[in-house]
Amino acid sequence: MSTGALFLMGVFTVTVLIDMPIAFGLVLSCLAYLAVYDTAPMMLAAQQYVSGLDSFTLLAIPLFILAAQLMNGAGLTQRIVRLCAAIVGDIRGGLAVVAVLACLMFGALSGSGVADVIAIGSLLLPAMARSGYDKGFSCALVGSAGAASTIIPPSIVLIVYGTITDTSVGKLFLAGIIPGILLGGSLIVVAIWQARKHNWAGGALFSWAELRAALVDAVPALMVPVLIIGGIRLGIFTATEAASSAIVYALLIGFFWYRTLSLRAVWESLKSTGEGSASILLLIGASALFAWILVAEQVPQALSQLLVNWTDSKTAVLLVLTVVLLLLGTFMEAIPVIIIVAPVVMPVLAHYHIDPVHFGILLSINMAIGANTPPVGVDLMAACKIGGINMMQTLRPLTWMMLAMTTVMLLLTFIPELVLYLPRHVQ
Repeated sequence: MSTGALFLMGVFTVTVLIDMPIAFGLVLSCLAYLAVYDTAPMMLAAQQYVSGLDSFTLLAIPLFILAAQLMNGAGLTQRIVRLCAAIVGDIRGGLAVVAVLACLMFGALSGSGVADVIAIGSLLLPAMARSGYDKGFSCALVGSAGAASTIIPPSIVLIVYGTITDTSVGKLFLAGIIPGILLGGSLIVVAIWQARKHNWAGGALFSWAELRAALVDAVPALMVPVLIIGGIRLGIFTATEAASSAIVYALLIGFFWYRTLSLRAVWESLKSTGEGSASILLLIGASALFAWILVAEQVPQALSQLLVNWTDSKTAVLLVLTVVLLLLGTFMEAIPVIIIVAPVVMPVLAHYHIDPVHFGILLSINMAIGANTPPVGVDLMAACKIGGINMMQTLRPLTWMMLAMTTVMLLLTFIPELVLYLPRHVQ
């Protein structure tokens, strides 16, 4: 690896260690590299930053965020939680199972782990505390389930990955369905086991009448994933156009079906969307600049050659990349990791004939695990803030949840057909 690449990563490491915001650290390390090595005019840094944002597909990010905000304002979150509670009934640990199911369902609306944790956690964490659930367990479960929901379409993480690697976002959305269900299932197993072990309460008694009423009330919310996935797969619209359609749909059901959406709520949704989108796009531009320098320093070629000289096994390469991603995920957020790592590993994927759709899902699961791993752990941090506890209180129950998610990731690594079946067979 060249001295320039080592200098770039060294400066960035220092910015991380001094707790500088990731976006600023990426830009500063790039500017320091250009100042010291003078390989390109400084003006190119601004051009590459803007170029990283110049993508029609990336418009889907603020649009999906706005759609989720509007749906939350229209009361879809409460209806999803009610439906999940009606399905689960009074089984032991029912509230914990409801939390996982609600996170997965809301994830199919929002595409954002943090938004999922805040929306579902605000409703269920107080209820779980009143029912005697350990707060550390509850926060760890909601944080993990919220992160797992980012694998389910419409995932912002998958949109970013698809844009950077020129991989079909529609195929990535389909590929995320089975892994998302498996991740949710693994967390439900942990939740039921822990609930039985500690004798935590279930929910209300199961009632067919309540289930029918909750299902009818939640049908408009359940139609959102059908609208998005169906529209993309049928070629009616792109991922970005699907996001726009979701906004129109949210406005229609909020104003005219449920009649719970107000102009004030729309304004608050627009403000929240602006703030959330700005932070994400700031990271994307900075990460694109950083990745541009890595490519210019031929880091992808060096990594590819290193792995080729070490092994011929595709599975071994995936496991090595998994370890690297898990380490990166402990101190960096998902989007900068994706934008930095994806261009670097694409030549490796091509050499070993690894499907980029398969790798994209594995990368996303790695980032979901990282979103609950200290010291960063943004999803876990959001859940702890809502639950009013310190992150350290979640570590013991969190270990079991991270083990369950890692087991699913390894299963998908060794059986890629679990990821690729729907993209290959759904036309």
